[in-house]
Parts: sequence; structure tokens; C-alpha cells
Amino acid sequence: MIIGICGGTGSGKTTIARRIVKDVGAGKVVLVEQDSYYRNLADMPLDERHQANFDHPDSIDSEMLMNHIKRLKKGSSIEMPIYDFKSHTRSGKTEHIEPKPVVIVEGILIFSEPRILDLLDVRAFVDTPDDIRFIRRLQRDINERGRTVESVIAQYYATVRPMHLEFVEHSKRYADIIIPEGGQTDVSINMLCGMVREKLREQTEKVVSGKRKVESGKTKD
Repeated sequence: MIIGICGGTGSGKTTIARRIVKDVGAGKVVLVEQDSYYRNLADMPLDERHQANFDHPDSIDSEMLMNHIKRLKKGSSIEMPIYDFKSHTRSGKTEHIEPKPVVIVEGILIFSEPRILDLLDVRAFVDTPDDIRFIRRLQRDINERGRTVESVIAQYYATVRPMHLEFVEHSKRYADIIIPEGGQTDVSINMLCGMVREKLREQTEKVVSGKRKVESGKTKD
């Protein structure tokens, strides 16, 4: 089961995804974050990297993300890249991810790439007001990514807002579920957790049924 959680920057999609993992159990759910798949800009001067448009679909290595989702779906492990947001480059390290019954893919642009969209069994969009999203982004970029207030505001005007209107907001129409106000809506989160648990229950029943058939066949022999 592949669940896609999309929404604008600062909408709360990562918080929701991590809560599902926590509530259902990390042994059964794996989280793949689109932010790990930004293209490596190591060949560009640092000042040019800071000016890059990270909110356009072309900024994402969608080919690698798509292939990794497919591998997990087939039961194979992946080496997920680790991205350094201060230098806008991929670090030399990767995170080893083992396949699990449920895969959650989250990111601002996952509904904008048709090949990734087609891989998703459930599509949830986190719909949070612009002012709340901007405040959350401002706090995150200053506290976690070493940005200044001025640089965050400049980036928001230059690329974040126009790309959100062009790509992210429009992709809402592909959603099966709309989650309002980010992580404030427990009902929607509980519903997603319920869907995951039901899927896991069905898989368990199939395994048990398969074992019974095998045992029944051995008895007859």
C-alpha cells in the first residue's frame, strides 16, 4: 500500500506522516520524504545554489524517487539519499530503507509528477492557510537550515508562493482525502491510520489463509 501525502511547504504533511508511522508502528510503515531527492547542486557556485528554484518539479530527481518507490513496492531495499539543505548538496551518506507493508511518500510536488502519482494507492492533501504555512517555514528555515529572515522572505516571494500556486495548489484535485489545518485534524489522521491497519489486517489474513492451504495439502498427501 503506497500512501501519498502532499501539501504546501509548512502545511504539516511531514508531521502527519510521522504520526501515522508512530501510531501504526515503525515495523510496519516506512516513510519516504521527497526532500531527500532534491538534485545535487554541488557543481554550482554556492551563491548560485542559494538562488535556485527548489519549488519547481525540475528540482526533484523524480526518476530516482519513482524507481525507489517501485523497488519498495516489489519488496526490495533502497539507499535513500541524504540532502544537506545548508549547502544544497547531497551528502556522501545514504539511509538504508527496508521494504515494509505500507510506504508513505510525502512532499510538496509528489502529485505534480504523473509517474509518481500513478504509483499511489491513496492520495491525501494537507490544506493549510498560507499565513500559517509561511510562519512554520520561517521558523524551520531559521532554526534548522541556517537561513536569515530576509532570505526566507525573498525566497518566498521569488519562488515559493508562485510555484505553490502553479503546481501544488492545482494538484489538490488529485487527492482522495483533504486534510484541513495541517496536523490539527485528528479525525483525518485517525482515518488514515484506520485504512493502514485494515490493509495490514487483510495482508495478515491472506498469509494465514495461504499457510492453511499449504498445511491442508500436506495432510491430504
